[in-house]
Amino acid sequence: MENDTYNSFTLLLEGLNVSEESTYPVFLFFFFSYLFIIVANVGIAVLVFKDKSLHQPMYLLFCNLPFNDILGNSILVPRLLIDLLRPPSERLISYYECVLQAFTSHMFGTNTYTVLMIMAFDRYVAICNPLHYASTMTNKMVMKLTVSAWGVAFVLVGILLGLTIRLNRCRTMIMNPYCDNASIFKLSCDNVFINNVYGLTFTVVLFTASIGTTVLTYTKITVVCLTSKSKSLNSKALKTCSTHLVAYLIMVFNGMFIIFLHRFPQYTDYRKFFSILFHIIPGGLNPIIYGVQSKEIRKFLSKLFETKKILPVK
Repeated sequence: MENDTYNSFTLLLEGLNVSEESTYPVFLFFFFSYLFIIVANVGIAVLVFKDKSLHQPMYLLFCNLPFNDILGNSILVPRLLIDLLRPPSERLISYYECVLQAFTSHMFGTNTYTVLMIMAFDRYVAICNPLHYASTMTNKMVMKLTVSAWGVAFVLVGILLGLTIRLNRCRTMIMNPYCDNASIFKLSCDNVFINNVYGLTFTVVLFTASIGTTVLTYTKITVVCLTSKSKSLNSKALKTCSTHLVAYLIMVFNGMFIIFLHRFPQYTDYRKFFSILFHIIPGGLNPIIYGVQSKEIRKFLSKLFETKKILPVK
């Protein structure tokens, strides 16, 4: 359905190219992955807000991740599941829904990095300035950091999509399983030089800021731990920082792998599949990673997924 319809408000998603035999296994994989993401993330968020012992800056900042994971996957996976069961010619999507999907998808990715950055700051204050932690990481500071993380992501993504929706469209085929900024501006026959420049700048600034923040904070934390003779401090640093670092590395390597696959057109189908995993993997692993760290969260997850014993009938 590649045609010259000008500024059409009905688009066609290419979807995932899977064989007929693989359709249902892929469908079930994404369905149960999405189900796990929703149950685990909602469960952890509810537990943090209900359990007063978890009303600490670290956990309150972490709650941004479950909300972000739920939002990012809910706008993408259900639509993908429906399209998997549809013939390719019936995978239609309205232009406005496509823009919303692209905005949410980019907000998910950007916000994950900004949230992990403010969590790195929290760990830095907790380990490098423990005596000032309570006075620094107040509820007001937690709110400021949260608003900053979401606000920066909103502005960056808003400009990204704003530059795209100004373009006229002369094509209707979205060459992707879901809508993102690149797939939308590729519908245009206008000059997209500004879009490419801003998109590259956006990516470089986000990666540089997140990697720089993480390297700087963890370098200082490492120096403090190496010069400190306190075993409790070192144990605390290892326990809290390792989980944050694992979550961050998963996100970075996911993003870099997709960028790497862009260099090889022959692996387009693999890139499309991994672009979906970019949403699913962090959303599924974050509850597990932080659940392992927290005894309360670990206990909650074990109760949530344990098999209920059938009571004998009297």
